[in-house]
Order: sequence, then structure tokens, then C-alpha cells
Amino acid sequence: MYLYKLNRAIHRDFGYFFAAMTIIYALSGLALNHRKDWNPSYSIERTEHQVLIPADLRTNEKEAVDEILKQIEQEKNYRKYYFPSSDELKVFMNGGGSVVVNLTSGKLLFENLKKRPVFYEVNFLHYNPGKLWVWFSDAFCIALMTMAISGLFILKGRNGITRRGAWLTGAGIIIPVVFLIMYY
Repeated sequence: MYLYKLNRAIHRDFGYFFAAMTIIYALSGLALNHRKDWNPSYSIERTEHQVLIPADLRTNEKEAVDEILKQIEQEKNYRKYYFPSSDELKVFMNGGGSVVVNLTSGKLLFENLKKRPVFYEVNFLHYNPGKLWVWFSDAFCIALMTMAISGLFILKGRNGITRRGAWLTGAGIIIPVVFLIMYY
């Protein structure tokens, strides 16, 4: 009887303590599963503009780049720039966006990155940003395994692990094995 109560207490307390972590990893896991369909951390806003190219672009590059960016209200908001070809300028913006300018036509494409609320933060944590977080994350993984094992023994009788629970646990094992066979 003591082991049964201890098992329930461990399962309950780990569940409460790690509830937020479970939601963080579940939400970021959903987002990252679909990263081929969308960028889970950033939304990308693309706008096209027509700009005037300064005549002294090649002699006063820095000032000319500032003048071009001033036309889209982004002056001095860049990290670096370069010329991938003789008629193209690429500017890397602070915050991760970029500007590509066709120096012949004056067409400018501005890609502005904006952090997606909540998703950016949970994905940041999912990628393990530091050593202390890795330790906490490892503790969470161990707690998940403990909760899964202790959960098998919470119920007794016909809904417990020796009857109905055995069938559901078996199905839960078979499904990943089938996918492993299919994809491996």
C-alpha cells in the first residue's frame, strides 16, 4: 500500500511541477514539426519599393547605402552590406531582415523579420540556450519517463496495467515501431 501511495504522489507532484515544461515542449514540438510549412520563430514581411540610386554609390558606399535605406525609413539600421553582382546591392538589417536593391532599375525588396509571440520564446527554449537549461531539460526528460512509468501503475483492476491498460500500452508501443519500420 505504501508503494502505491508513493507512486501516486510522485506522478502527481512531477505532473504539477513540470506542467509548464510539458506545454513549452509540446507547443514548440508542434511548431517545429511543421517548419517546412512556415517559419515557427519569425514572420517574414516582404515589401517592394522604388528607390533612387545615389550617383556616388561606388565612391561613397556607406553614405549611399544610408541614403537608399533612408528612402524606406531604415537608415543606420543595418549590420553590413555587399555587392553580389555589379547591378545588385544586398544589405543585412539589424534583427535579421534584408534588403536587395537592383541598382539598374531601383527596385528594392525589403524582407522584415518579426519574432512570433510565444512561438519564438518556446522554440528558443527548445533549442537548449545554455548549460543550466540543459540540466533542467534533462531533469524534465527523466521526470517524463518517471511519470510515464508511474502512470502505468496508477489504476488497479480492470482498467489497470494487467488488463485494459496492457492493451493500450501495447498499442502505444506498436504505433512508433510501425513508423520506425516504415521510415527506417
